[in-house]
Amino acid sequence: MKEDTTGSLKDLQDIDLQLENLRSRAAEFDPLLDEVEEPSLALEQEVGTLKNRLQEMKVEERRLEHSADDRRARSKKLEERLKSVRNLREEAAVRAEMDLLRQALEADEQEALTLLDQIRRMEDRLDEQQAALDQARADVEPRRLQLLEEQKNVLEKYGALKEKREEYAELVPDRERLDYERIRGGGRSVAVASLTPDGACGHCFGMIPLQVQNEVRKGASGIACEACGVLLSVGDDLG
Repeated sequence: MKEDTTGSLKDLQDIDLQLENLRSRAAEFDPLLDEVEEPSLALEQEVGTLKNRLQEMKVEERRLEHSADDRRARSKKLEERLKSVRNLREEAAVRAEMDLLRQALEADEQEALTLLDQIRRMEDRLDEQQAALDQARADVEPRRLQLLEEQKNVLEKYGALKEKREEYAELVPDRERLDYERIRGGGRSVAVASLTPDGACGHCFGMIPLQVQNEVRKGASGIACEACGVLLSVGDDLG
Protein backbone atom coordinates (compact mmCIF):
# COMPACT_ATOMS: atom_id res chain seq x y z
CA MET A 1 0.00 0.00 0.00
CA LYS A 2 1.28 3.46 -0.89
CA GLU A 3 2.11 5.62 2.06
CA ASP A 4 -0.74 8.04 2.75
CA THR A 5 0.47 11.61 2.55
CA THR A 6 -2.95 13.28 2.28
CA GLY A 7 -3.03 13.80 6.02
CA SER A 8 0.02 16.02 5.59
CA LEU A 9 -1.81 17.97 2.91
CA LYS A 10 -4.72 18.52 5.26
CA ASP A 11 -2.34 19.76 7.93
CA LEU A 12 -0.72 22.04 5.37
CA GLN A 13 -4.14 23.35 4.43
CA ASP A 14 -4.94 23.99 8.09
CA ILE A 15 -1.79 26.11 8.33
CA ASP A 16 -2.69 28.00 5.15
CA LEU A 17 -6.19 28.70 6.45
CA GLN A 18 -4.70 30.01 9.67
CA LEU A 19 -2.39 32.23 7.63
CA GLU A 20 -5.36 33.57 5.67
CA ASN A 21 -7.14 34.32 8.93
CA LEU A 22 -4.13 36.15 10.35
CA ARG A 23 -3.71 38.08 7.10
CA SER A 24 -7.34 39.17 7.25
CA ARG A 25 -7.02 40.14 10.91
CA ALA A 26 -3.92 42.23 10.19
CA ALA A 27 -5.69 44.01 7.33
CA GLU A 28 -8.63 44.87 9.60
CA PHE A 29 -6.40 47.19 11.61
CA ASP A 30 -5.80 49.58 8.71
CA PRO A 31 -9.37 50.99 8.54
CA LEU A 32 -9.46 51.10 12.36
CA LEU A 33 -6.26 53.15 12.39
CA ASP A 34 -7.65 55.40 9.66
CA GLU A 35 -10.81 55.94 11.71
CA VAL A 36 -8.83 56.77 14.85
CA GLU A 37 -6.48 59.13 13.01
CA GLU A 38 -9.14 60.80 10.83
CA PRO A 39 -9.78 63.84 13.09
CA SER A 40 -6.08 64.59 13.48
CA LEU A 41 -5.43 63.96 9.78
CA ALA A 42 -8.02 66.59 8.85
CA LEU A 43 -6.39 69.07 11.21
CA GLU A 44 -2.95 68.10 9.92
CA GLN A 45 -4.06 68.85 6.38
CA GLU A 46 -5.47 72.22 7.43
CA VAL A 47 -2.26 73.07 9.32
CA GLY A 48 -0.24 72.16 6.23
CA THR A 49 -2.43 74.37 4.05
CA LEU A 50 -2.08 77.28 6.48
CA LYS A 51 1.70 76.87 6.60
CA ASN A 52 1.97 76.88 2.82
CA ARG A 53 -0.26 79.94 2.50
CA LEU A 54 1.66 81.72 5.25
CA GLN A 55 4.92 80.98 3.49
CA GLU A 56 3.54 82.40 0.24
CA MET A 57 2.37 85.55 2.04
CA LYS A 58 5.76 86.08 3.64
CA VAL A 59 7.47 85.70 0.28
CA GLU A 60 5.12 88.32 -1.14
CA GLU A 61 5.74 90.60 1.85
CA ARG A 62 9.51 90.37 1.26
CA ARG A 63 8.98 91.17 -2.41
CA LEU A 64 7.07 94.28 -1.47
CA GLU A 65 9.82 95.28 0.96
CA HIS A 66 12.47 94.91 -1.75
CA SER A 67 10.32 96.87 -4.19
CA ALA A 68 9.82 99.66 -1.64
CA ASP A 69 13.56 99.77 -0.91
CA ASP A 70 14.32 100.03 -4.61
CA ARG A 71 11.83 102.88 -5.00
CA ARG A 72 13.28 104.72 -2.00
CA ALA A 73 16.78 104.39 -3.42
CA ARG A 74 15.53 105.65 -6.77
CA SER A 75 13.81 108.59 -5.07
CA LYS A 76 17.04 109.60 -3.34
CA LYS A 77 18.88 109.56 -6.63
CA LEU A 78 16.18 111.75 -8.16
CA GLU A 79 16.46 114.17 -5.23
CA GLU A 80 20.18 114.44 -5.89
CA ARG A 81 19.56 114.85 -9.57
CA LEU A 82 17.03 117.60 -8.85
CA LYS A 83 19.84 119.70 -7.35
CA SER A 84 21.72 119.70 -10.62
CA VAL A 85 18.97 120.28 -13.19
CA ARG A 86 19.76 122.94 -15.75
CA ASN A 87 16.30 124.19 -16.65
CA LEU A 88 12.63 124.10 -15.72
CA ARG A 89 11.89 121.39 -18.25
CA GLU A 90 14.38 118.98 -16.66
CA GLU A 91 13.09 119.90 -13.21
CA ALA A 92 9.51 119.18 -14.22
CA ALA A 93 10.50 115.81 -15.64
CA VAL A 94 12.38 114.84 -12.49
CA ARG A 95 9.55 115.96 -10.23
CA ALA A 96 7.01 114.03 -12.34
CA GLU A 97 9.09 110.87 -12.00
CA MET A 98 9.43 111.52 -8.25
CA ASP A 99 5.66 111.84 -7.94
CA LEU A 100 5.13 108.55 -9.74
CA LEU A 101 7.70 106.87 -7.51
CA ARG A 102 6.07 108.31 -4.40
CA GLN A 103 2.67 107.02 -5.45
CA ALA A 104 4.08 103.59 -6.22
CA LEU A 105 5.97 103.58 -2.92
CA GLU A 106 2.83 104.50 -0.99
CA ALA A 107 0.95 101.70 -2.76
CA ASP A 108 3.70 99.21 -1.89
CA GLU A 109 3.76 100.35 1.73
CA GLN A 110 -0.03 100.15 2.03
CA GLU A 111 -0.12 96.73 0.44
CA ALA A 112 2.70 95.59 2.75
CA LEU A 113 0.83 96.85 5.83
CA THR A 114 -2.32 95.04 4.73
CA LEU A 115 -0.31 91.91 4.07
CA LEU A 116 1.44 92.10 7.45
CA ASP A 117 -1.95 92.30 9.15
CA GLN A 118 -3.11 89.23 7.20
CA ILE A 119 0.10 87.43 8.15
CA ARG A 120 -0.44 88.14 11.86
CA ARG A 121 -4.00 86.86 11.67
CA MET A 122 -2.84 83.83 9.69
CA GLU A 123 -0.16 83.10 12.31
CA ASP A 124 -2.78 83.30 15.07
CA ARG A 125 -4.99 80.91 13.13
CA LEU A 126 -2.06 78.57 12.58
CA ASP A 127 -1.21 78.59 16.29
CA GLU A 128 -4.83 77.71 17.12
CA GLN A 129 -4.97 74.88 14.62
CA GLN A 130 -1.55 73.57 15.64
CA ALA A 131 -2.71 73.47 19.27
CA ALA A 132 -5.89 71.67 18.21
CA LEU A 133 -3.81 69.20 16.18
CA ASP A 134 -1.47 68.54 19.12
CA GLN A 135 -4.47 67.92 21.37
CA ALA A 136 -6.15 65.65 18.84
CA ARG A 137 -2.98 63.60 18.49
CA ALA A 138 -2.65 63.34 22.25
CA ASP A 139 -6.26 62.19 22.54
CA VAL A 140 -5.94 59.38 19.98
CA GLU A 141 -2.37 58.33 20.71
CA PRO A 142 -3.22 55.68 23.38
CA ARG A 143 -5.77 54.00 21.11
CA ARG A 144 -3.47 54.27 18.09
CA LEU A 145 -0.58 52.67 19.97
CA GLN A 146 -2.89 49.92 21.21
CA LEU A 147 -4.02 49.12 17.67
CA LEU A 148 -0.46 49.19 16.37
CA GLU A 149 0.65 46.81 19.14
CA GLU A 150 -2.21 44.43 18.38
CA GLN A 151 -1.43 44.58 14.67
CA LYS A 152 2.24 43.92 15.41
CA ASN A 153 1.34 40.85 17.47
CA VAL A 154 -0.81 39.48 14.64
CA LEU A 155 1.95 40.09 12.11
CA GLU A 156 4.49 38.38 14.36
CA LYS A 157 2.20 35.35 14.64
CA TYR A 158 1.79 35.42 10.88
CA GLY A 159 5.56 35.51 10.36
CA ALA A 160 6.18 32.62 12.75
CA LEU A 161 3.42 30.54 11.16
CA LYS A 162 4.73 31.36 7.69
CA GLU A 163 8.12 29.91 8.64
CA LYS A 164 6.40 26.84 10.07
CA ARG A 165 4.44 26.48 6.86
CA GLU A 166 7.60 26.54 4.75
CA GLU A 167 9.22 23.91 6.93
CA TYR A 168 6.14 21.73 6.92
CA ALA A 169 5.65 22.02 3.16
CA GLU A 170 9.05 20.38 2.66
CA LEU A 171 7.72 17.25 4.39
CA VAL A 172 5.00 16.83 1.78
CA PRO A 173 6.01 14.91 -1.37
CA ASP A 174 6.58 17.18 -4.33
CA ARG A 175 3.78 15.87 -6.54
CA GLU A 176 1.11 16.12 -3.85
CA ARG A 177 2.32 19.58 -2.86
CA LEU A 178 2.31 20.80 -6.46
CA ASP A 179 -1.24 19.50 -6.98
CA TYR A 180 -2.31 21.19 -3.77
CA GLU A 181 -0.66 24.52 -4.61
CA ARG A 182 -2.06 24.40 -8.14
CA ILE A 183 -5.59 24.20 -6.77
CA ARG A 184 -5.01 26.92 -4.19
CA GLY A 185 -3.25 29.03 -6.79
CA GLY A 186 -6.54 29.20 -8.66
CA GLY A 187 -7.92 31.32 -5.84
CA ARG A 188 -9.51 28.53 -3.80
CA SER A 189 -8.98 28.27 -0.06
CA VAL A 190 -10.00 24.61 0.15
CA ALA A 191 -7.80 22.24 -1.82
CA VAL A 192 -8.16 19.08 0.30
CA ALA A 193 -11.32 17.51 1.73
CA SER A 194 -11.99 14.29 3.59
CA LEU A 195 -14.44 11.65 2.54
CA THR A 196 -17.56 11.66 4.69
CA PRO A 197 -18.55 8.40 6.43
CA ASP A 198 -21.07 7.70 3.65
CA GLY A 199 -18.52 8.28 0.87
CA ALA A 200 -19.25 11.86 -0.16
CA CYS A 201 -16.80 14.67 -0.81
CA GLY A 202 -16.36 16.62 2.39
CA HIS A 203 -16.31 19.87 0.42
CA CYS A 204 -19.18 19.72 -2.06
CA PHE A 205 -20.87 16.63 -0.55
CA GLY A 206 -21.23 15.03 -3.94
CA MET A 207 -21.13 11.23 -3.82
CA ILE A 208 -17.84 9.66 -4.84
CA PRO A 209 -17.92 6.47 -6.95
CA LEU A 210 -17.34 3.37 -4.80
CA GLN A 211 -14.17 2.36 -6.65
CA VAL A 212 -12.70 5.82 -6.10
CA GLN A 213 -13.73 5.68 -2.45
CA ASN A 214 -11.82 2.46 -2.04
CA GLU A 215 -8.70 3.91 -3.67
CA VAL A 216 -8.79 6.92 -1.37
CA ARG A 217 -9.31 4.73 1.70
CA LYS A 218 -6.35 2.59 0.65
CA GLY A 219 -4.15 5.67 0.77
CA ALA A 220 -3.96 6.64 -2.89
CA SER A 221 -2.99 10.26 -3.29
CA GLY A 222 -3.73 12.88 -5.94
CA ILE A 223 -7.34 11.77 -6.44
CA ALA A 224 -9.67 14.72 -6.96
CA CYS A 225 -13.41 15.04 -6.62
CA GLU A 226 -14.88 15.11 -10.12
CA ALA A 227 -17.56 17.55 -9.02
CA CYS A 228 -15.54 20.29 -7.26
CA GLY A 229 -11.92 19.40 -8.01
CA VAL A 230 -10.54 19.22 -4.45
CA LEU A 231 -8.12 16.48 -3.49
CA LEU A 232 -9.75 13.66 -1.54
CA SER A 233 -8.36 12.25 1.66
CA VAL A 234 -9.38 9.73 4.28
CA GLY A 235 -11.39 11.22 7.11
CA ASP A 236 -10.03 10.87 10.65
CA ASP A 237 -12.77 8.42 11.49
CA LEU A 238 -12.22 6.41 8.27
CA GLY A 239 -8.46 5.95 8.17
